[in-house]
Amino acid sequence: MTVTGQKQTACVRRRAPRPEWTGLLYIAPAMLLVIVFFVLPVGFTAWMSLHNWPLMGASRWIGFNNYFRMFNDGRFVAALNFTAYYTVIVTILIFAVAFPLALFVERQRAFVSTYRTIIFLPVVVGLASASLLWVWLANVDSGFISPALKALGLVEKSPNLLATFDSAFLTICVMVVWKIAGFTMIILLTGLQAIPTDLTEAAVVDGASWWQRFRFLTLPLMRRTIALALIISVTGSILAFDQFYIMTSGGPQNRMISVVYYIFNQSFVSFNLGYGAALSIALLAILVVISVVQLWLLRVGEERS
Repeated sequence: MTVTGQKQTACVRRRAPRPEWTGLLYIAPAMLLVIVFFVLPVGFTAWMSLHNWPLMGASRWIGFNNYFRMFNDGRFVAALNFTAYYTVIVTILIFAVAFPLALFVERQRAFVSTYRTIIFLPVVVGLASASLLWVWLANVDSGFISPALKALGLVEKSPNLLATFDSAFLTICVMVVWKIAGFTMIILLTGLQAIPTDLTEAAVVDGASWWQRFRFLTLPLMRRTIALALIISVTGSILAFDQFYIMTSGGPQNRMISVVYYIFNQSFVSFNLGYGAALSIALLAILVVISVVQLWLLRVGEERS
């Protein structure tokens, strides 16, 4: 190669963009959105949590006093306990409904597209609208559920379903399952459809029963899909607010106040913005820990298999 050719090749190499810089340019818009709408708000919230930040007047630096305060806050502990209880119950109920529905609509049968559409329809309804709808359905006078229970002979008189903790909690759980199960079903359905048909047919030829195929083939191959659906369900349950605020206003007897509801009360009812910010950071830390633990358990399960 001549000297001139070597110089031209070197110039072309210098002009060629580096692959890493090209990739950064592609993801720059997404990074900008994350920084503006997540990183900066979280940073400002963390800064607020270190202050006594009233709605009116100047803020005052108090260090980590807001974080120390939450350990002695019995109402916050009660909200944590209720949120954990609600998360466990409603997550189990959602999977108990969504998984059979996913298995049902995964098979090719008549009107299967119609079934999928009908099951998914409640997902498009906003959670606030769904809560208002179920407040009307549960109304003792003008609703549908209470008169239906009386007409079926299950109760002597039409009950007020939102008057006691047990009935109100059950009503909210049923509403959430009705609203969310279709979304979880779609996630699980994608996992079922990703399983190669060759493996299923080979298992049938080998004489594996339905339960054996489900236990040793379907579940292991759907581990990642189930983990995704579980993380979304747990995170959404921990962040629950609309249903408790609209349907029960935290009652009866303030026993249905979730963590987010309590943060809302501290920030926008009592105007303890600094303390509300500290509670928000604590909730974010809890969500991060739960997600990391779930992903770690997923990785451990894959290594064992």
